[in-house]
Amino acid sequence: MKKVKIFTDSTAYIPQEYVDKYDIGIIPLTLNWLGKSYLDGVEIGATEFYTQLAASTELATTSAVPMGQFIEAFKPYLDEGREVFYLGFTSGLSATVEFAFQAQKAMGNPENLRIMDTKIISMALTLMVLEVCKKAEQGASLDELEAFAKDLYPRIGVYFTVDDLIYLHRGGHINTAKRLLGSVLNLKPILMIRDGKIELVESVRSKKKALKRMIDLIERDIDGRTPVKIGPFHALAYDEMIEMEEEAIERLKPVESIRSEVSPVIGSHVGPGTVSMAYLVGEE
Repeated sequence: MKKVKIFTDSTAYIPQEYVDKYDIGIIPLTLNWLGKSYLDGVEIGATEFYTQLAASTELATTSAVPMGQFIEAFKPYLDEGREVFYLGFTSGLSATVEFAFQAQKAMGNPENLRIMDTKIISMALTLMVLEVCKKAEQGASLDELEAFAKDLYPRIGVYFTVDDLIYLHRGGHINTAKRLLGSVLNLKPILMIRDGKIELVESVRSKKKALKRMIDLIERDIDGRTPVKIGPFHALAYDEMIEMEEEAIERLKPVESIRSEVSPVIGSHVGPGTVSMAYLVGEE
């Protein structure tokens, strides 16, 4: 019996070596910018996008994956009798996973297809998907994988900081007062994903302090549990990501650290200079 086919979307921005290793199906969202539309991570890459965005006055918009695109991706596997598990990024920030549910319904709710609203994004989603892939490699059933993913959710978290609040403001993720206050006082926000939505945790006086504070918060969340895996990622801020990763490795003693970039679609909402770290902790 063939293993369950795992799908996720481009917002996870999973490093290609893992996509190849586990044969992960990636469904791209769309980035709309400068009069053109690009498939996220396919027709435009992260570094290319952020370099151009940093020099541009025009902000990008994004489009969810339409229902038909999901049907086109899932149907060949379902027709072969394969089981399919799609882990989508949070419905709190996009209609993408809702369109996946609509596709499932349009195909007659096949028993061999499961859709999950993970309520997480980016590298947090990557960490979840890779753990599910490992479980699938061991021969886990669709039911077992779905239960396993749900069990992972409370043990995964992600924090991030941004250079310019204008991107979050334009996307409707923070209000005007918070944006203006942050700009005037030169504060760096520390944000997280809670219950599928972006939430401001606190603000500090410098980017360096923000990077350190994110590790403090992860250390607090982990609360001595092991093993720990981390996922540092960035948007045109590689050196700062490495700085944070090095301190995190020293303090958190993770068994694994997986680096990546923020996908262009997610990056259009947070902007160049974003640095983030996701974590996954054991049950101890």
